[in-house]
Amino acid sequence: MTVLSDRPNTALLVIDVQNGVVGEAYQRDAVVATIGGLVDKARERGVPVVWVQHNSEELVRGSDSWAYVPELVRLESEPLVQKMFGDSFEDTDLEEVLAKAGIGRLVVTGAETDACVRSTIHGAFARGYDVTLVGDAHTTFDKSEWGAPPPEQVIAHTNLYWRFQTAPGRTAGVEQAEDVTFGG
Repeated sequence: MTVLSDRPNTALLVIDVQNGVVGEAYQRDAVVATIGGLVDKARERGVPVVWVQHNSEELVRGSDSWAYVPELVRLESEPLVQKMFGDSFEDTDLEEVLAKAGIGRLVVTGAETDACVRSTIHGAFARGYDVTLVGDAHTTFDKSEWGAPPPEQVIAHTNLYWRFQTAPGRTAGVEQAEDVTFGG
């Protein structure tokens, strides 16, 4: 269990599922639908949903590319964390949001697998959180022209190595969306 004392709760973290991030993403529609199903499941169970939104020169605040995809609608009561770095904890209020809600375990979804998702799962784990990556609820676009493997291999490799991530007093793992219960 988490090394964060007095943090028994779990949250669903939705990272950067923005028009300009997932527009050309691998299996975009299926991944967005899977995330939508997890959001519904979390809400039904009273599990907090925390949204993260990237800001950059390409994702200018208020622009269409910056906006979350229309299929995913954040409730006004759900926290929205604005970020400018890959790790959703860097120079944001994410830690404060999670501490206030007693969150010690994160169930992580979003984009991009090989950028903000990977940075955030490592950042959370290093900060003492238990981290479950939802194996069929994260994606990336094809970066093979720059030497990266195809997106399906990037996703599969991330799922593989995160399944075996270990550290004292913390747990990491990968679950498929249908298996996510939001339990401890």
